[in-house]
Amino acid sequence: MPETESTLTNLYEHPGHLLRRAQQISVSIFYDEMGGELTPVQYAMLRNLAGNPGIDQVSLSASSGIDTSTGATVCARLEEKGLLERKVIPTNRRQRALTITRAGQQLLDDMIPGAQRLRRRLLAPLSSEEQLKFMELLTKLVQENNEQSRAPLTAPAGASASTAMASVRDAR
Repeated sequence: MPETESTLTNLYEHPGHLLRRAQQISVSIFYDEMGGELTPVQYAMLRNLAGNPGIDQVSLSASSGIDTSTGATVCARLEEKGLLERKVIPTNRRQRALTITRAGQQLLDDMIPGAQRLRRRLLAPLSSEEQLKFMELLTKLVQENNEQSRAPLTAPAGASASTAMASVRDAR
């Protein structure tokens, strides 16, 4: 073992543990700022659908980094809430094209200020320079480890995986 490597006896030296804690904090702030209308996963799927109208459910799940069974459940829930519609694709009757409803788009529009507050609150402990560097490193961590995920992020049809992750970089 290199001299600089810890024995990792302290739980807070484990990156995975810190990432899990950061996720817990992020979800807590999400509900504080965005309300209880949508879960974070529902929000992610609906936000992604808004940018990819007509996408099928499997592709929407993949482009959101969510497994297909969870994606199916989320889409069904969003449809029940009247936030998305599913329509049969004439060339493949087993697939459904998804579109966001007017109510879904209005909800997303209404949530923009909350999303901005969420981002500010989550990153507040860091200086402006640190925020940029943190987002850069977090994006790199996610990109470089994407294939290790049980639901790797894939780009919607017609877009590359790097295009899908570009939105993460652009959000900085």
